[in-house]
Amino acid sequence: MSLFNYQRNGCKDVFNAFLVKNAKYDSKFDIPLINSEYVLPKKLIAFSKAVSATDYDCFVHFYEDDVSFERLWRQPKKYLQKLKKYQGVITPDFSVYRDMPFAMQQWNIYRSRALGVWLQENNVPTIVNIRWGDERTYRLSCAGVEPNGIIAVGSHGCIKNNRDRSYFSSGLSYVVNSLNPKTVIVYGSAPDAIFRTYKRQGIQIVQFDSDFAISHQKTVNF
Repeated sequence: MSLFNYQRNGCKDVFNAFLVKNAKYDSKFDIPLINSEYVLPKKLIAFSKAVSATDYDCFVHFYEDDVSFERLWRQPKKYLQKLKKYQGVITPDFSVYRDMPFAMQQWNIYRSRALGVWLQENNVPTIVNIRWGDERTYRLSCAGVEPNGIIAVGSHGCIKNNRDRSYFSSGLSYVVNSLNPKTVIVYGSAPDAIFRTYKRQGIQIVQFDSDFAISHQKTVNF
C-alpha cells in the first residue's frame, strides 16, 4: 500500500503522488518497488525521438539530457498512449551527478522508480535503469529493484576519464553484487576491462551503441 495520500481535498498533485498510489516501498529511502521484467529489447530509441516516431519495434530509453524528457514527469498521462505502442520502456535516467546535493540525487532516483511503477501498472513492459554517482548513492541506486532480474545501465559519458571510470566501475560492482542480475543492458560502450568479470560469472551483457556513437560512425563512413 502507498505511504502517501495522493488525494488531498483542495490540493493540486504537484508531486505526482498518483504515480505511486498502489506502490510498495523498498529501503529506508521509501523508493517505489518495480517488478522484474523478463523481456529483452531488440532496438532502442530515445524518448525525444520516440514521441514522433512510427517504428514501434523497440524500447524507449532516456539516456539523453534531462531537459529532453522532463516533460514526461510534468505530464506523464500525456505520453502514456504513445509509450504503450512500443515494445517497452527503460525507466528515465534522471541525472545523479556526484556534485549534486544528496537530496536531489535521491529525488531523481525516486522519480525514475515512480514513473516505472506507474508504467508497469499501465501494462507497459518496463526495465529498471540503475544510475549512481559516488559511494553515497550506491545503496540508494539499488533501492526499489528486485534481485535476479534484468537491469539497464548507461555508460555513455561515464567512462571518458580515469576518475569517471573508477566511479562507474566501483558502482557497477556494488550493483551487481547487490542485485545479482541475470542480464545487464548497457547503453554505450561495454569495455572488457569493466565487464569481462561479469561475463565470466554468467551474466548476460547486452550492449547498444549510443546515438552519438552511431551518428559518428555514419559521419566517418560518409
